[in-house]
Amino acid sequence: MRQIFYFIKQLITKIMGQYPLPAYHFIVDWGGTRTGFIEVSGLNITVDVTEFKEGSDLNKAARKMPGHFHFSNIVLKRDIVKGDNDFFKWMSTINLNTVERRNVVITLLDESHQPVVRWKVNNSFPVKLTGPVLVANASNVAIEELELAHEGISVEMV
Repeated sequence: MRQIFYFIKQLITKIMGQYPLPAYHFIVDWGGTRTGFIEVSGLNITVDVTEFKEGSDLNKAARKMPGHFHFSNIVLKRDIVKGDNDFFKWMSTINLNTVERRNVVITLLDESHQPVVRWKVNNSFPVKLTGPVLVANASNVAIEELELAHEGISVEMV
């Protein structure tokens, strides 16, 4: 059955071209011991728009030019496991105006576990650590999240 599914997928790929990748197969290399996360968000890049009007320009509309880049904070979410305190340890490196900065690499994988896209986050550091919501009458997994500020993202298609 698996071979038939694989053959059909290969055939569709040849006929239709590239197929979209699922968003659930990824790893995060952040300098900690565990690389498996349940969610990563904040892979956003925006550019300011600067408007100006020349005095001699007869056009009523202002001209627009690209300005500075802005990068959203990255949010990493994962389940809590016994004995793993890496998020808190990294957060604890903040002391006055110093912090341990790390380059974080988020990699989207294909069905054969090979990298397809890499987001490289430069000079990141933790700015918020959120513990789990504890509810006595629920059966949810305990989730912690770490928010990272950084100095830029580059995207690499592998």
